[in-house]
Amino acid sequence: MPYRPNPRRPLPVQLSALQLTGSIALGMWLGFLAIALTCWLLARLVFTEQLAPVAQAVQQLAQPPAAVQVQPDIPPQSPLFDQYEENLRKNEQQNRLDQARSSTRNQSNPKCQFWLQQNQTAPSEKSRANVLQFCD
Repeated sequence: MPYRPNPRRPLPVQLSALQLTGSIALGMWLGFLAIALTCWLLARLVFTEQLAPVAQAVQQLAQPPAAVQVQPDIPPQSPLFDQYEENLRKNEQQNRLDQARSSTRNQSNPKCQFWLQQNQTAPSEKSRANVLQFCD
């Protein structure tokens, strides 16, 4: 039988509830600060090296390169160029209207037939737009 004079001795430490609560709060606050500081230092070390190429690319994109101006042979403001564009647009629109008139699918489409007739009797921008919308 081993010798144990007093198996349980009370500890003489006495803390009030306010001191205990304050000590726990201080410990939690210091622990939070230690974790936050560690994470900040790790992030600064790791991400600074990895994000350096990205930061350089962003700086290069922020500075636009010197653009080279190419002069067209015919300036877009010339009346001949405007007339040429207008003729192209009219020819394309006329071709599309001719295709709509000659298409067999449009013969059975009443909306298409109505707008084709409207465009034939009283041509206007609205009737042309509706022919192009309702006819294939």
